[in-house]
Amino acid sequence: MASLAVGIILAVLAPLIIAANVLVAIALLRLIWKTGYKGHYFVLNLAAADTIVGLSVVGLVRGELSEHVHPPQIFCVLRMAFVTSSSAASILSLTLVACYRHLAIRKPFHYHQLVTGTRVGLHLVGLWLLAGIVGFLPLLIPGFQKISIEEKCSFFGVFHLSYMLIVSCMGFFPVLFLFIYLYCDMLKIASVHVQQIREVERAGLARGSTSDMKAMRTVAMLIGCFVLSWLPFFIAGIVQTVCTKCFPYRVIESYLWLLGLCNSLLNPLLYSYWQKDVRRQLSQLAAGVKRKVLHLGNGCCFPSRGTESIPTVSCLQLQD
Repeated sequence: MASLAVGIILAVLAPLIIAANVLVAIALLRLIWKTGYKGHYFVLNLAAADTIVGLSVVGLVRGELSEHVHPPQIFCVLRMAFVTSSSAASILSLTLVACYRHLAIRKPFHYHQLVTGTRVGLHLVGLWLLAGIVGFLPLLIPGFQKISIEEKCSFFGVFHLSYMLIVSCMGFFPVLFLFIYLYCDMLKIASVHVQQIREVERAGLARGSTSDMKAMRTVAMLIGCFVLSWLPFFIAGIVQTVCTKCFPYRVIESYLWLLGLCNSLLNPLLYSYWQKDVRRQLSQLAAGVKRKVLHLGNGCCFPSRGTESIPTVSCLQLQD
């Protein structure tokens, strides 16, 4: 019964994740095309990573809804490796977004000189390489795999608990501490800017402070949702490695892991809500789709029942 409920939740969650992130990605592509702002590439990469999370989850739906589906071990390992690597790419993309927002606040006058296309490309390539290494590490080191599986295709069904411990201690918690440092430093810088503006009223600095506060608000919401979504899963996973009977792994996989996946749905919703430019692009996109639908509807309308067609009249008839 629990497996069926998880399967239904995944079946609903996966298309929502894909649709929300695709819409935000389209809006960001329109923004990049209009403004050329390179900072949008990191958020676009976040939307792409979350879209891949949704696509990778689609493959797990059939396994949860079917009671007697036991795929080969290598197939299950590859499937969970894709899920893990895409989730790692999403978390690392959040890290890049926070780092570059921090750079924009700390060095606003040198930001455009520091954020070049080459550096952005190198950082994104390095991000996906690192995410691939994290996700496919059990394939590179077979000791992280379980020898045989009797359960369904799941994280703890194919991966050893030591792999969970390494991912938590070397991946998740360093990222969490980095988030806390970046946000505290941005808060300190923004408070200094506000004090300077109150002392010297300059229009340029006032606009910069507004952008600082907006950047802080967006980063704070993204970090907060990230912590609330993934922290319970990783804490329970560490407890599971230390005491295997203290926490039933099915609870971790069925509920806490689903909570972590919800972060891939919250990211586009939060970003489209808090960022005015993205929200404006989505509104324009919706208005354009509405106009096309109405245009097609007006072009394909037919006379209603009981109406007569207007007869054609020639020029000679008009003269008569």
